[in-house]
Amino acid sequence: MFAVFKSFTTALAIALPAVLAAAISAPAQDEAGFVGSEVCSDCHQDEAELWRGSHHAHAMLEADSDSVLAPFEGETFSKDGVTTTFFQRDGGYFVNTDGPDGELQDFEIDYTFGVTPLQQYLIALPGGRYQALGIAWDSRPEAEGGQRWFHLYPDTKLSAGDPIHWTGIDQNWNYQCAWCHSTNLEKNYDPETNLFSTTWSEINVGCEACHGPGKDHVLWAEKPEADRPPMSHGAGFALRLDERKDVFWEPGDAGTARRSSPRTTMKEINLCAGCHARRGQFSDDPHHAADFLSAFRPSLLSPGLYHSDGQQLDEVYKYGSFLQSKMHAEGVTCSDCHEPHSGKVLLEGNALCSQCHEPEVFDTAEHHHHAPETEAAQCVSCHMPTTNYMIVDARHDHSLRIPRPDLTISTGVPNACNRCHETQNAQWAVDRLVEWFGEPAKGHQDFAELFHASDRGAPGSRGALIAYLEETERPAIVTASALARIAANPTPDAVRLAREKLSDSDPLVRSAAIPIVSRADTMTALNTLTPLLDDESMLVRMEAARAMVGEPEAMMSEATREKFESALAEYVDGQLFNAERPEANANLALLNMEQGNLADAERYYETALNRDPTFAPAAIGLVELYRARGDEQAAETLLRDMLETNANSADLAHALGLVLVRQRNIPEAMSWLRKAAELSVDNPRYAYVYAVALHDTGNAQGAIAQLTRALQRHPYDQAILEALISYELQAGNLRSALARLETLDRLQPNDPQIQQLIMQLRQRLQ
Repeated sequence: MFAVFKSFTTALAIALPAVLAAAISAPAQDEAGFVGSEVCSDCHQDEAELWRGSHHAHAMLEADSDSVLAPFEGETFSKDGVTTTFFQRDGGYFVNTDGPDGELQDFEIDYTFGVTPLQQYLIALPGGRYQALGIAWDSRPEAEGGQRWFHLYPDTKLSAGDPIHWTGIDQNWNYQCAWCHSTNLEKNYDPETNLFSTTWSEINVGCEACHGPGKDHVLWAEKPEADRPPMSHGAGFALRLDERKDVFWEPGDAGTARRSSPRTTMKEINLCAGCHARRGQFSDDPHHAADFLSAFRPSLLSPGLYHSDGQQLDEVYKYGSFLQSKMHAEGVTCSDCHEPHSGKVLLEGNALCSQCHEPEVFDTAEHHHHAPETEAAQCVSCHMPTTNYMIVDARHDHSLRIPRPDLTISTGVPNACNRCHETQNAQWAVDRLVEWFGEPAKGHQDFAELFHASDRGAPGSRGALIAYLEETERPAIVTASALARIAANPTPDAVRLAREKLSDSDPLVRSAAIPIVSRADTMTALNTLTPLLDDESMLVRMEAARAMVGEPEAMMSEATREKFESALAEYVDGQLFNAERPEANANLALLNMEQGNLADAERYYETALNRDPTFAPAAIGLVELYRARGDEQAAETLLRDMLETNANSADLAHALGLVLVRQRNIPEAMSWLRKAAELSVDNPRYAYVYAVALHDTGNAQGAIAQLTRALQRHPYDQAILEALISYELQAGNLRSALARLETLDRLQPNDPQIQQLIMQLRQRLQ
C-alpha cells in the first residue's frame, strides 16, 4: 500500500525570536524591471487617478499625518488587564502596550495597514520582523459605530507568548500579510539565522503588482510608433490582461445575458486570486496568473472553512466561493463587476446586476417580493449576503446563490431570508418561497446535503458522493472537495473514480484525486501516479511525489526515479519557502520519518518547536520518535513542559495520557485522558480512548455513559459504535446494543458478522 502522508497546513504567520533588528528595504527599482506607479501615471493618468483612491493604493503606507486615520491623542484601550495608550511624540505615532516580555513599553508605529472599514498598524520588532497590532482603528463614520479603537480578538484572553498576541507567531507581517500588501514583495527569510530581510519594489499594491514589471513596457512606449512591435505582441509585458478582448455580453434566454464567446483562460481570475483566496503559498512564481497552482494551494470547500452548501464560514475571501458559482460557470470574470483600478463596483445597487440580468424581469417586486428601492430589494441582499470578518468588515459571499431555507432545515446552514427575518424560522421562509414561486429552484450549488451527510459520516454518504461525481461535470472546486471527503477510507469504487479524475483537465481535481489513488495496491498506485510526476502543474507534481514516498524505488525505472526525485525536490523547496513556520518544519520532519532519516526528522521537529513553542503536532511527532527508541521519560518530560504553558491543549493532554499508560501510571493517565476528552468534545477519538480506559480499569458503566455522550455528537463514528455495542452486550443491555448494531449495519452493509449478530439479538428479544 502507498503511504498516505499527513501534512500540516501552513496557516497564518510567525514571529521570530529576536536576534538583530533588520530594516525593510526596497531594492533599486530597475533591478527586476519595476519602475513604480508614478512612472505609469505619466501616460495612464485616468487609471492612476482611479488607483490613488483605491484600497490597493492604501494597502500599506508609511505612518504619517496623511496615512494615519486614528487620533493618537492619548486615547486608551483596556483588555485582559492591559491598558494600551495611543499618543504622538516628536512627529511620530506611538503605542504604550505589553511587549514580547509582557511588560508595558513604548512602540513606534512604522506603517499603516489598510484604510476602511478598519486600519491596522505595524510595529518593528527585532529579527527583521514587523507585527500587526491587535487593536485596530474602526474607520467607519461614527454614525455607523466607527471612530473607535477595538480589538480583533475581543473574546480571547491574550498575553505575550500566545500565537495570536500581537507579538506572536500568527500576527507577523513578513509571512502573513506582506505578499498581498506590497509590490514585488520578497520575504527573504534565512532559516540559518532566523532573520527576515524582506524587500519590495513599491510599498503598496501598485500598477506592477498586477501588470508585472513595467521597464520593458516603458521602453516599448518610448520607441517611435513606427518602430514598436504591435500591441498584440505584449507591449513589453510578460502578462497581457486581454482575456476580455472582443468579448461582450449579448441577450440570452429568460432575461439573462450570455457571453459572446466562452472564457478560454483563467488568468484574470487567477491574478486576483493570488490575494483574494484562502490559500497556502509555496513559491514566489510571478506567473501564477497562467497557472495558479504553480505557487498556491487553494483551500477546498472544507468543514470549518465553508458551510456544507459552500457558503462562506471562516475568512475565505472570494476565490473559493466564486469558483463554485453559476457566474463563474457562465464565463463571468472579476472585471465584469469591478473596475480593476479603483477596485470599486462598476455601478451602484441593482444597476450592477442589471448589466446582464434585465431589470424588467429581475428588478421587480414580482421577482424579489420586497418594497422597491429598499435594502431588502437589492440583488446582493438575497444572492450575496454578507458575513462580518475582523469584527467590522462585512464581506459579500461571492458564491452568488439562490436562497435555500429548506437546506437550513435539513443541514443547519444559514440562509439569506432568515438573516433579515430573524424572528421567523426557516420553515416560514420556505413557505414564502413556495407561495411566490411554487417549487423553488434548487440553484447551481446542489451538494449541501451530500457534503453534510459525508461530514457526519452518515450511512451511504461515501457511495452517494461517488454517484454524484459520476453523474455530470461539476465545478472543479466542488469535485475536488468531494474527492477530499472520500479520501480517508476509499472503497474500490472510490479508487476507480479517482483514477479517472487523474486525467481531469483541471489540476485542482487531479491533485485531490492523488490521496485516494495512493491507497491502492503498490503496483496500481505506482503505475497510475507516475505520469503525474511531470504534470504541467507544480502542485500536482509535488502531491504525486509526496504520495509515492516510502515505496520501493527498485520498482521504478531510472527515468521514473529521476522524475520522482525532481518532483520531490519541488515539494521540499515548497516547504522551505515557509521555513519560518512550524507547519513546514513538521511536514519536513514527517517526510524524513518516512524516509528513515530519524535524526533529520528530530531536527525538523525541534525547529518547529523553536519557531512556535505552542505547536502541539511537533511535540507529538517528537514523542513518537522518543517512543520508537524507547525513551518514554523524554516524551513525558517534553509533554509536561509544554503543558505548563499550554494547559488547555487537548492534543498534548491526550498524548501525555498515552505516555503514562505505557509507563503503567494508570491513575494519572486517566486524569489526562479525561481532560483531553473534556477539552475537545468534538474529537471522537479522545472520547473513545477515554471510554476504553474507563472500561479497562473496571468502570464499565462509566465507559458506557462516556460513549453514549460521544455518540450524541458523533452518531456515525464506527469505533464508538463498536465499543458501545461490545460494552452494552457485556452489561446485558440487549435492546440498546441492537439499536447500535442496526446503525452499524447501515454503515457497513453486507457485513455477515453484523447481520448474524442482529439476527441473534432479535431472536433473543422476541
